[in-house]
Amino acid sequence: MSESKALRRGLFGLLLAAGLGLAGCDDGSSALPQPGQPVEQDVAREASQPAVTTENEKPRLESLAELGDQPLARRKLDIQSWQTAEGAKVLFVEARELPMFDLRLTFSAGSSQDGDVPGLALLTNAMLNEGVAGKDVGAIARGFEGLGADFGNGSYRDMAVASLRSLSAPDKREPALALFNQVIGQPSFPEDSLQRIKNQLLAGFEFQKQNPGKLASLELFEQLYGDHPYAHPSEGTPQSVPAISVEQLRDFHARAYAAGNAVIALVGDLSREEAEALAADVSAALPQGPALPTTPTPEAPVAGKHHIDFPSNQSHLMLAQLGIPRGHPDYAALYLGNQILGGGGFGTRLMEEVREKRGLTYGIYSGFSPMRAEGPFMISMQTRAELTDGALELVQQLVRDYLAEGPTEAELERSKREIAGSFPLSTASNADIVGQLGSIGFYDLPLTYLEDFMGEVQALTAEQVKTAMNKHLQDDAFVIVTAGPSVEQQALPPPTDKPVEQPSGVPEH
Repeated sequence: MSESKALRRGLFGLLLAAGLGLAGCDDGSSALPQPGQPVEQDVAREASQPAVTTENEKPRLESLAELGDQPLARRKLDIQSWQTAEGAKVLFVEARELPMFDLRLTFSAGSSQDGDVPGLALLTNAMLNEGVAGKDVGAIARGFEGLGADFGNGSYRDMAVASLRSLSAPDKREPALALFNQVIGQPSFPEDSLQRIKNQLLAGFEFQKQNPGKLASLELFEQLYGDHPYAHPSEGTPQSVPAISVEQLRDFHARAYAAGNAVIALVGDLSREEAEALAADVSAALPQGPALPTTPTPEAPVAGKHHIDFPSNQSHLMLAQLGIPRGHPDYAALYLGNQILGGGGFGTRLMEEVREKRGLTYGIYSGFSPMRAEGPFMISMQTRAELTDGALELVQQLVRDYLAEGPTEAELERSKREIAGSFPLSTASNADIVGQLGSIGFYDLPLTYLEDFMGEVQALTAEQVKTAMNKHLQDDAFVIVTAGPSVEQQALPPPTDKPVEQPSGVPEH
């Protein structure tokens, strides 16, 4: 399935989570330095081969124990950067292993730029490949497919993206790039396509009414951000979407898809000279104009609990407070601290206490989602409706205890090893790398960000992690949203190594 088809089926069928973030935050960047897209088979093949043998030896597999605590080798990136004549920032990594290239344009054109028209950014992005002069959506799709190329697009709170993957041979690269430049620079915004996509969104809004998790997420962002641009959903609202016109899309495209508002990330089988020429062509094809104003700083929300009554067997619990913006110097310490609290899956404090010892949930997760402005820190879980209050109280107590005690040395070292072990996946494929470059450029991070991050994580002490967590989180500052039935509450079962109550089944959606 192409990225554009996946966008329509997933985004319009609805919706979303994210990214360099956490579910509910729908930031398009992969949360640096977390792994991005699946590893390409060609890149992974060597690691899957058995050990080399001589003619007289029998094949054998290496034991994982022989690897010890040494992290996997990670790809060294020689990131080159420059600016086009029109003002677009370019980041490039030459990668000759495969005869192809990945191009990703990142614009400050997410829903935070919607103004008083929620959904404008998403509709503009979704309409890019619906038509250009002389070609409808079908002809565009066939054009890319006939060249062996793949077009993708997406819109989130901070950013909008458009991407191209193509073979690097000139007879394929040049026509693919010409079509891509038409799509991003001269979309025709056909009226019939706009109405179709609006209908998909409106159908999605109706579906949301039967999704308590989505309802809780919408309420949480509204309570957390108030009048800030992050408060409204990226997909817009049932009230705003029907009135959006083609003229508004054209105006937004002219402003938000301007070269001065773009970051061009490029990875693949290209020389520096070829990369410069390619980036110059893309930049010249875009509308001309400066970067849009940056996202303002949100005001601190009022802590408190909000309940959505919903007829279901389980309750959705979401707790959040403002975290940090992307590029904050405390991010490494907060990332490591959260991996111990609830971001690392099994073995975290939240998972051990809430699922393993009490059987209250299928899963509980926490995470910082830094964005251009302060993104949220969130904790989310589902539990049986009659245990909602007790589970909520337990989670808050676990956060209080963690802030008071900080991590143990054993927790710190285990999480450092896990981060070092998974980190190579963040640059395992060209698609992963181009995503990282897009985020580095968009958030104005140093070109050495990935290496710097790993060094910072490995050098952190337990006291530094504790200090950072207490600096940015307060145990009594949570905005809390629950969605589920109002039923008589029961006391929680006591903790045990073998809880009587098993976790609820697959979470409700």
